[in-house]
Amino acid sequence: MTAEQAAAPAHPALRVLLVDDHTIVREGIRQVLNTQPGQWTIFEAESAAQAVDVLRQQEVDVVVLDITLPGMSGLDLISRIRRDHPRCAVLVLSMHSEDQYAVRALQAGANGYLTKNTAGAELLKAIMLITQGGVYLTPHLAERVVSQMLGHRSGNLLDTLSNRELDIFQRVVSGQRLTDIADALHLSIKTVSTHKKRIQDKLQVDSTAALIRYGLERGTTGSGNTDASGD
Repeated sequence: MTAEQAAAPAHPALRVLLVDDHTIVREGIRQVLNTQPGQWTIFEAESAAQAVDVLRQQEVDVVVLDITLPGMSGLDLISRIRRDHPRCAVLVLSMHSEDQYAVRALQAGANGYLTKNTAGAELLKAIMLITQGGVYLTPHLAERVVSQMLGHRSGNLLDTLSNRELDIFQRVVSGQRLTDIADALHLSIKTVSTHKKRIQDKLQVDSTAALIRYGLERGTTGSGNTDASGD
């Protein structure tokens, strides 16, 4: 055995793509991964579109992504990864609680879901599990998945929203104007307005202010302008 062979790692480094529009979050995840040196080759993207470009050029073992991204939503990105890169594992690391998005993420094809207040050791555990073919579920999420499979209704009106409606709802609650939402999602302002009206009907609220209050009272958060005058 040569010195080079002796120094080589027992397993090839896992190729990880980090997708988050906040640089500080990507740096934090990178620091967590680097506590296990030599195990990772890390790529980064700050939007779903950039992630798609990276995946066209690089073979990746696991994508760690946020749900709320500029342009294409994380749910749409998960579906696209599952379609175009079926061998790639997907772990959602989101600021949104499991109750808001986890089941939708799993239905889109994610292999696991974590919130951003998770300890670094748990993140490492989840990545290793899903890259070995497993699925990472917290006990609470596992209970929700089983309940949904059995056809039990959650009673949460947010569950009545489509993925597109939920994305627009989150953006409205974060304070984005309807024109900005239309630009980000490549939709007409009329289409976004129609979605907003349907959201208000489903959530049984009659104004933008009431819609934002509904989201804030249920811990729905996002990043963006806090000026909600986009009616």
